[in-house]
Amino acid sequence: MPSTRMGPALVSGMETGTRIAVIGAGLVGARHVELVARHATLAAGVDPAPASELLAQRHGAPWRTDLADCLAKDAPDGVIIATPNHLHVAGAMRAVGAGVPALIEKPIAASGDDAARLVEAAEARGVPLLVGHHRRHNARIAAARQVIGEGRLGQVVAVQGQFWLYKPSDYFDATWRTRKGAGPVFINLIHDIDLLRHLCGEVVEVQAKFSNKLRGFEVEDTAALILSFANGALGTISVSDTVAAPWSWEFAAGENPAYPHVPGGAYRIGGTDASLSVPDLTLWEHTELKSWWSPITGAPVPVQDVDPLERQLANFIAVIHGTAKPVVSGREGLRTLRLLEAVTRAAETGSPQSPRRD
Repeated sequence: MPSTRMGPALVSGMETGTRIAVIGAGLVGARHVELVARHATLAAGVDPAPASELLAQRHGAPWRTDLADCLAKDAPDGVIIATPNHLHVAGAMRAVGAGVPALIEKPIAASGDDAARLVEAAEARGVPLLVGHHRRHNARIAAARQVIGEGRLGQVVAVQGQFWLYKPSDYFDATWRTRKGAGPVFINLIHDIDLLRHLCGEVVEVQAKFSNKLRGFEVEDTAALILSFANGALGTISVSDTVAAPWSWEFAAGENPAYPHVPGGAYRIGGTDASLSVPDLTLWEHTELKSWWSPITGAPVPVQDVDPLERQLANFIAVIHGTAKPVVSGREGLRTLRLLEAVTRAAETGSPQSPRRD
């Protein structure tokens, strides 16, 4: 993802000698290159585009046109795969075959079946896979998870998510963005449902409805979801990239300078004792008796912001050295992708769907 507007990294314990190759030199890959060069050793930059050679040279690293050449010549301790989605599995399979841990940008694969094949191969060989759902590394998500885990909300009974913003017409000049699979559900909602899984537990059933009536493209521009969580909580998510509004993680988190920062909530998690707004981390509690006639106040949960991409890199390096487990494993990435597929099936069939369990 593009660089964050958050303050200096507070990540410690980076193994600066760890050799990491970055596969893919687009906007996301370039950001990974900068971070690896700062906190570890860039083993190589890998991309067939000649322009990417300059990026590797700027950091004193070799440029390779394919991953096989890199694995043979540069001996990386790990690889970050930031190629187009349909190339994720091929690159990761090559890394797994060489016994090299891989961090794969989200989604882990273009389909759940491809993701399952990759995850099973990696687990069989004992090669760690991580998936770049970087928002799980955000300090605000860690704080929210701690609040929920400590039971401060009581029993979670209701969850609300919102992704409303407006994508201008020139966004769709790239024709692929008008085609099936490139709408806000797959491109954007995948982040939100991954975070809600992380915060509130597994989703066992989903209902969904899509609409493309505003723009008329193959892809949806608006969607509504109902989620049933394993713990009995019910959730709703409203998704639209045709609404002029600030109510989304992109605006509320202040994580990515590409978006204006409008502090507020993208998710609300309601419990029997208190409720929490995320990512602004406002905890709402009755000051006296728990009752709709009793005053209720909101107070901020303390948090110190850290660049989530740096935290993600620190986790990857620790996994490479065997001192930590992945925050987002390959199997976690698979489960999120399976849930997203269930959302699509629910919209297509008009019937509730359960995510496939691999």
